[in-house]
Amino acid sequence: MSAEISREVIERFLVGGRLVQMPAKHAVRLAVLDRVAQSFEIGVRYSEKEVNEVLAGFFDDYAALRRYLIDNDLLSREDGVYWRSGGTV
Repeated sequence: MSAEISREVIERFLVGGRLVQMPAKHAVRLAVLDRVAQSFEIGVRYSEKEVNEVLAGFFDDYAALRRYLIDNDLLSREDGVYWRSGGTV
């Protein structure tokens, strides 16, 4: 997470652990997505169903959230298998 993005800013978008709105500002969006990506363990492979179940806990449009994570290199996908490929530890 960028040092300039405070915990309070992230928590404006992740209220009670739920994403209430995707941040428009790119740096804030990356910080929020990084927080979401931390739900996946490094080195573990996940099925699409497992990824969707985790992401549905954050946001109703879990498919869009999954795409944001992939597009920002926080999750990777190959042959229907997903794994965490970026973000802070």
